[in-house]
Amino acid sequence: SPLPPKPWSGRGRPPSRVGRTDDHKPISAKALAEEFDAEAWRTIAWREGTNTELSSRFAAVRLRPASRDYNRSEAHAEEWLLIEWPEGEVEPSKYWLSTLPADATITQLVDAAKLRWRIERDYQELKQELGLGHYEGRGWRGFHHHASLCIAAYGFLVSLRETIPPSTPARAQGRQTSGLPDGYRPRGSSDQTRAARPDLDPDHPATPDGGPGQPPATMSVLHKGHGQPASDPQFMTQ
Repeated sequence: SPLPPKPWSGRGRPPSRVGRTDDHKPISAKALAEEFDAEAWRTIAWREGTNTELSSRFAAVRLRPASRDYNRSEAHAEEWLLIEWPEGEVEPSKYWLSTLPADATITQLVDAAKLRWRIERDYQELKQELGLGHYEGRGWRGFHHHASLCIAAYGFLVSLRETIPPSTPARAQGRQTSGLPDGYRPRGSSDQTRAARPDLDPDHPATPDGGPGQPPATMSVLHKGHGQPASDPQFMTQ
């Protein structure tokens, strides 16, 4: 943290800005990364690539950013600094500052940092495949309705795509799916809890395969006549 404001000398306006000295000043993110020992670095994978799983080395630490804090009356709030240093590289390749909670894990930090590719990919598919970029109106309400329908359609396609094994990532195969509530019945389907019709014969004869020259198939369900056996139904013609 930066030093507190200097003590007031009794003359002029009391100091209110945080201070720095030659012995107490910020260091660069690269210099901080070079001070980490080998135990601070972890190899973490974040998604399935085209040929293999994408992974790299990461380290995370809680700190206070020092960007122009000499113009502030109080220090910046603590944030996460996530550093990526691939194996074999001479220096770190990427740095991220994150405002995730202090109890966030390094895996959650990596997932949030690497979401940029997925977001750009989603935006590209929304524009090219689902018509998000086809809107030509001028009002916010019209664009909001158009974007909402595109996003809803894209969400349905993503959920449908996850059911196809080749498109399902290996890490997501063990993910729990949301169950349907008890008593759920799709709209238009028959109610399985209703009693069966006693006047319908469930033991109808098997229907032959109707091919060329075959007589028409018999009815799949026959009504039982009053006092007549089910195997000898009576038909009336006009």
